[in-house]
Amino acid sequence: MEEKSIKTLVVFESLQVGPVHIKYNSIRAPYTITQKDKRQSSSTLIYTFKENVFSPGDAFSQNLASVILAQLALNYGLFCEKIIFDGLFDAADQRFIIDMMENTSREIYIKKILGDNPFLTDIAKGIMPEKRKDYTAASVIFINTLYSSSVIRRKTLEGDPNRHVILSSGGKDSLLTYGIIKEIEKDPYPVFINESGRHWFTALNTYRYFQKIEKNTCRVWCNSDRIFSWMNTQMPFIRQDFRNIRADDYPIRLWTVAIFLFGAIPLAIKRHAGRLIIGDEYDSTQKCSFMGIQHYNGYFDQSPYFDKTMSRYFYKKGWNISQFSLIRPLSELLIMKVLVKRYPELQQHQISCHAAHQKDGRFYPCGYCEKCRRIVGMMKALDENPERCGYTEEQIAFCLKSLANASVKQIGPDAAHLYYLLMERGLLQKNKMTSQMAKHHYNTVKLRFDNFRSSFDDIPEDLRKPVYSIFLNYAEGAVVKRGNDWDPVDILNSELIKMPFPFKD
Repeated sequence: MEEKSIKTLVVFESLQVGPVHIKYNSIRAPYTITQKDKRQSSSTLIYTFKENVFSPGDAFSQNLASVILAQLALNYGLFCEKIIFDGLFDAADQRFIIDMMENTSREIYIKKILGDNPFLTDIAKGIMPEKRKDYTAASVIFINTLYSSSVIRRKTLEGDPNRHVILSSGGKDSLLTYGIIKEIEKDPYPVFINESGRHWFTALNTYRYFQKIEKNTCRVWCNSDRIFSWMNTQMPFIRQDFRNIRADDYPIRLWTVAIFLFGAIPLAIKRHAGRLIIGDEYDSTQKCSFMGIQHYNGYFDQSPYFDKTMSRYFYKKGWNISQFSLIRPLSELLIMKVLVKRYPELQQHQISCHAAHQKDGRFYPCGYCEKCRRIVGMMKALDENPERCGYTEEQIAFCLKSLANASVKQIGPDAAHLYYLLMERGLLQKNKMTSQMAKHHYNTVKLRFDNFRSSFDDIPEDLRKPVYSIFLNYAEGAVVKRGNDWDPVDILNSELIKMPFPFKD
């Protein structure tokens, strides 16, 4: 195959985002692609809220809307000669956008272009790995055609540390987070983002249930999934039958969480919430090297580095919002255990599958994908019945049979422990793969703390004792990593738990 350089990927002359238009309850910006032969195509990114959250004539709203609508474009720095953002941005916004685009460009280059990707055509195959100073090809340009008379005056907003916005998806992480915040008598504000794709099916059971039990429940509609699909149709190196390819992944995008997260910010500001919680567990932080190129294995926006980056940015803007995850010390298996044992009324609404379908007014998982295999496997390993969250007997049998022939997306020790539990219970067929995989790993069912994936200062001080006390009812203790060893730690009585949270409320 012909060897190609990274420059092969620069297929657009420009991508322009904006100008940004604002109403009291919605914002929009055209995304306009100019091909190298000057042909243009455009589609419009929209966010709509169920209440008024913007003041169209106010510089603060113009700035906030500009930043929200810019996020989706951060996925395309590899592919354009220039990207133009038409809106109201200050120096902090511009620095944030440029830095996050560069990080995303490197991640996409490693994971989507150089890695296995069934969505690529031959145009993007055979590209040679290059270690570079910069991976973003685009010149990033900021213009302001509509709000040139507006001036951003930094103002410090009130951020109530008792009010917790929870980015909610209907999966186990956000359900458990909500259950805990509610139980420890903090104020939860579950925010659901409907991105106009199949993900919304995943969220609907929980969203409808929360509408009945939680007065603070909010929903934001946006069409980001449609814009991503439209962008795919513009790229000559993406297979145009991408919608028909069954894969547990997207063709190109990796800056995804921020698109949802920024959609929640206007609601967090309106409710004076000082904290924004996302649901990322122990294994969602990874640092890797490929041909000497350092990267996050496509998981940067699920790592504590992302949380701290966002918190720093929010404080720099004067918004006084800190972002974190409560469940970083937990394995996926332990999250499942706490959720189903302590909050069964929430767990019954869980859907983690991204290919859910509707039947008789309720949504159900597909029962065949890798996520379904994982959920069924974990519930059976915990001696729970997967039927309680929508799986049929036939799907459960299929998932267990599939687990015997294909592994799951968990870090090695956690996957090995899951297989160990399933083998112990006689639920998995014994073969060469399952025999090699199944191993008892004690730490998978403990709270794990280290300086990389899960640090003591990840969450505010006032949450640590009540949250970890709940976890320890289901975990088999806690451990802290020192060098290459894991040492037991009495976390509730340790001085370590007093480490200051870096972002004060």
